[in-house]
Amino acid sequence: MMAALAYSLIATDLDGTLLRADDSLSPRTRAALTRAVAAGAAHIVATGRPVPQVVPVLRELGHRGLAVCGQGAQLYDAGSGRIVWSVTLDREIAEVALGKVEAEVGSVLAAVNQDGTDGLMLMEPGFTVRHPTLSGERAGHRDELWDRPLTKVLIHHPELAEDELAAAARTVVGDLVTVTMAGPGAVELQPLGITKATALARAADLLGTGPRDTLAFGDMPNDIPMFLWSAHGVAMANAHDELKAVSDEITGSNEDDGVAAVLERLYGAAPVRT
Repeated sequence: MMAALAYSLIATDLDGTLLRADDSLSPRTRAALTRAVAAGAAHIVATGRPVPQVVPVLRELGHRGLAVCGQGAQLYDAGSGRIVWSVTLDREIAEVALGKVEAEVGSVLAAVNQDGTDGLMLMEPGFTVRHPTLSGERAGHRDELWDRPLTKVLIHHPELAEDELAAAARTVVGDLVTVTMAGPGAVELQPLGITKATALARAADLLGTGPRDTLAFGDMPNDIPMFLWSAHGVAMANAHDELKAVSDEITGSNEDDGVAAVLERLYGAAPVRT
């Protein structure tokens, strides 16, 4: 029982962590989360997806609590259906940063996530979404990307891998924006200083808890700030090496119920009907 009380807050990334490749939650993981919450722990989703791309998943999960969205630029209350806190990326800074990145590495393709519960993922011509279940709206010209308040810019390079592109971007715009590598096709420019840890700290404060009570799960470098903030960071077997390097523990993959294995150890296992 003491082990179960060690962490009163559980923060889980979605893609590559809590969810399987088809965006589903396994019965075993669902049961493990239910048992942890019944034991008194609060569950917070912490994802790079913006609110509009998260809401359908939260609905499927039956999640009614808080969710860190947009790499920490948004804190969403699933119970009330509203964003309780958000910060936008200055559009002039975003355009300048994008130009500086292109001056360093050559032409890139860009998209943006607009702020708000109805914000679009708006993509310039040629940009493709490299995710099996997500999609976006097509803009006619890059200038249209800056028409509405936004939370982040996503960039693709025709030749550089994500790690290379993120490293190059940090060298030229790291003083203007936060550069994040969140997975395949997901190098992102966010408001300076904003990470998943930013909104997670706000959520914890609202729940009357803090880092020493937090157990975090993730798979990509964008989860590093969350791991450094939390008492215990658990990397998935499929996680990026940079995240594994700062993790306290490595569990099974998202396809093999890695989250459930840890939760069952801490909060006990329950029979699962499949």
